Amino acid sequence: MQTLTISKPDDFHLHLRDGAAMANIINYSAAQFSRAIVMPNLNPPITTVDMAMSYYNRILNSVNKKYNFEPLMTLYLTDNTRPSEIDIVVQTEPIKALKYYPVGTTTNSDYGVTDIKKVYLVLESMMKNQLPLLIHGEVSDTDVNVFDREKVFIEKVLSPLVDDFCELKIVFEHISTKAAVDFVLNANSNIAATITPQHILLNRDDLFNESFQPHNYCLPVLKEEHDRLAVLGAATSGNPKFFLGTDSAPHGRTKKESGCGCAGIFSAYNALGDYAEIFEKQNKLDKLEPFTSFHGADFYGLKRNDEKITLTKKEKKIPEELPFDNDKLVPFRAGGNCAWQAKR
Repeated sequence: MQTLTISKPDDFHLHLRDGAAMANIINYSAAQFSRAIVMPNLNPPITTVDMAMSYYNRILNSVNKKYNFEPLMTLYLTDNTRPSEIDIVVQTEPIKALKYYPVGTTTNSDYGVTDIKKVYLVLESMMKNQLPLLIHGEVSDTDVNVFDREKVFIEKVLSPLVDDFCELKIVFEHISTKAAVDFVLNANSNIAATITPQHILLNRDDLFNESFQPHNYCLPVLKEEHDRLAVLGAATSGNPKFFLGTDSAPHGRTKKESGCGCAGIFSAYNALGDYAEIFEKQNKLDKLEPFTSFHGADFYGLKRNDEKITLTKKEKKIPEELPFDNDKLVPFRAGGNCAWQAKR
């Protein structure tokens, strides 16, 4: 049996939901990760410091006390966000970033920014205070093919934004295309990206295997094989611009398997095992710890974790479903096997 001990990782993109749903899933993450950047797209969204701190306390109250888990909070950027809110954010230790959802691009993005120039004063304050902007990088224009929306976002929004705010720290979330990989590689050191397990393991054929596969549906959608290979190469390269962000996003089975299925993949159940399997298959296990445990912490200016975690190369069967509020939850790779698992 092979084991691998690394510094306990952080998840720099995580959806925890709230209430009973959060209580069902949070300890899967807490068992594998020391910290997590928690997304603010609840309904209503987390738009103020007071809302973020209330959510922060609800998260801590839901975590099993045997885990030393720290939520890192974010605010939801809207057209109505004011620079004065940034002044409060920088004095509030648990809040680490603001999240930019272009309106209409993903789950609960109806409150998102309609035009990035409307929040330029906020971005100026963020840049001054070295507060990162986390970006869902897609346009919502229905005239743009869904498979091209990340690429078009780079051209129409992200490139001009970087030109206008050259010192703003930006995390390009859940990158899914070669165009995104190339953009990050060619950008300044203040531009980084998170990478999910699904965008490494799957391509768009996995959405249409015999019939539509709702539990492989996420946003940004899975892309072509050459995009998957580019994202895989970035993740396993050892380049500090790329780090772990699962974008684990739970939706109940009935909401996924419906006429208008929700976008999101719940990968938190065995996320660290998935990444270990990926890196081993590329003969890059030596790059796993930097990707999972160092690069993100360094980018955010956080102390690297002292706690360790051990992974075991022992085949693990992923359950077909898990409890989730008043529904069931289908985890990523449900019914399949993963070669690695983290000791819990």
